[in-house]
Amino acid sequence: MLTGLRWLALEVKYLDRAQSFYEAFLELDVRESGDGEVALAAGEIDLILRAPGSAPRGGLHTHYALSIPAAEYDSWYDRLDQRFDLSEHTFGDSRSLYFYDTEGNCVELGESDAAGPGVSGLFEVVLEVERLDRAARFYEQLGFEPVDWGEDRERVRMTAGDFDIELWEPHLGLADARGGVHVDFGVGVDDAAATVDGVRDDALAVENIEDGIRLKDADGHSVTLVEE
Repeated sequence: MLTGLRWLALEVKYLDRAQSFYEAFLELDVRESGDGEVALAAGEIDLILRAPGSAPRGGLHTHYALSIPAAEYDSWYDRLDQRFDLSEHTFGDSRSLYFYDTEGNCVELGESDAAGPGVSGLFEVVLEVERLDRAARFYEQLGFEPVDWGEDRERVRMTAGDFDIELWEPHLGLADARGGVHVDFGVGVDDAAATVDGVRDDALAVENIEDGIRLKDADGHSVTLVEE
């Protein structure tokens, strides 16, 4: 069983500039830095900024969503609206605002019931895939549950507890966002070896690393299973 997101890595051209952006505009603190990357604290989750280098690379033009307290939403909107061309959308009773970072990643801030203050977590990552049926089958075998297929069946939303992924065939989504390519993320699992057995035949690579077991899916995304 999957127990939640542990990290999301983004590839950035200029590490210092990207770090300054996230510290200044999203008020994220540095948790750890070194070896061409810096980990920022998005609640309990690491948002990793990684300079270009060896695999796994961080994602490019990745759309992802951070959670903020509903009570703080208006103040976040007012402050960011002074510097960015914001886009806003409503999902049921919850609002989200969208803007872009220095690397062309579409950042979403979504209302949540978190106490705050500030960013409290990361609840969604969008992956670009070549074949939606193949990708959905892989991630369902990994432990994600499909909950919403798009009207044109060019995307699917899948959930694992308090964390969702969306798989998109190439297209522009809300706020002209795109799914990320060669995204690197880590998820917690109860039993890494058993989870790998369900997808081993469909993975391009399976590698034991210090943090857990790293898989590469058919679209080149890296998923590390961290046993807890």
